[in-house]
Parts: sequence; structure tokens; C-alpha cells
Amino acid sequence: MNRHHPYPQGLPAGLTLIESLIVLAIVAIGMGTALADFRQLRERRQLEAAAAQLETDLMATRSLAVARNHNVRVGFESSTDYSCYVVHIGAADDCHCTAEGAATCRPGAEAIRTVMFQASGPVALRSNVRSMLFDGTKGTITPTGTLRLITRDGTAIHQIVNIMGRVRSCSPPLANGGRLAGYAAC
Repeated sequence: MNRHHPYPQGLPAGLTLIESLIVLAIVAIGMGTALADFRQLRERRQLEAAAAQLETDLMATRSLAVARNHNVRVGFESSTDYSCYVVHIGAADDCHCTAEGAATCRPGAEAIRTVMFQASGPVALRSNVRSMLFDGTKGTITPTGTLRLITRDGTAIHQIVNIMGRVRSCSPPLANGGRLAGYAAC
């Protein structure tokens, strides 16, 4: 009986240990690069989600003020542990965020919505104003302001709020000289 061998006599029929280690090293390098890219992509999606939520909350606050014919505020806070905003009825300093993510208000003030960004999280909020007043009779906002949502690597989306309550989103240049896709340059 004649047996057919797929390999010529004397050649190994498998991978050597060194060949296997080289393949594993190449796969590990590829996985490391892919995971870093995935983390960066996830942070950017979280940044975009936070920006969309902030814009929606600002538009809803303006609508609420006009519908109730009553002034409504958005207050912004930032500390080393967290940053947040509180939609509320009352004076500028009547409601504040707590470290637990809730809002505390003075008597007569009412918190409507609180959004917290933990310092250990992927996104932080910075504002150039302490609070914005949404006028219920005129539908205007004072003062105008720029709200910056920033990731740990410095990628940012700015929400620029004009006197009519319209929000314009833009992104400053990235560290590598590019810009965040889908956003106008700031």
C-alpha cells in the first residue's frame, strides 16, 4: 500500500515555538492598538452624547420658561471632584449640586433637573458663566455663555448660547492639529 505524505521527508508538519511566539507578539501589538483606538472612540461618543444632552436640556429649559411664563435658571458648578448643572426655579445661587449627584435648594426654589459629571469620568463640564436666566416672558437668556465639555485627552465640544437661547456647537482644534468630525471649528 502506497501512502501519500503531504510534506516531503524531513520537513516539520507544524509551527515551531519561535514562529508561534512571533505570531502571538504581532497579534498582541494589534490588539493593544485596537483597544487604545476603541477607548478613544468610546470617549468621543460619550462626549458627543453629553453635548447633545446639554443642548437638549438648554432648549427644553427655554421652552419650559416660556410655557410656564416664569423665569427658569441653569446653574453651573465645577470642583475637583465633579462638575454639574442644575435646571431650577429661583435665584442664581438657590440650588447647588451635591457630591452624590442630587441638587439641594433653598426654601422657595425648585430643582427640575440635575446632571453630574464625575472627575473620574470621561467628560467634564466647564462654563464661563455661573448661571443663565431663561426669561419666561421674552424668551431670552442672560447672560450668554460658552459651555465646554472636555474629555481627559483634551478633545472638546463647545456649546455657545446666544441671547435668544440658540445653541451653536463647535470643536476647537485637536492636539494633533485636526478637528472633531461633524463639528464646525471654534
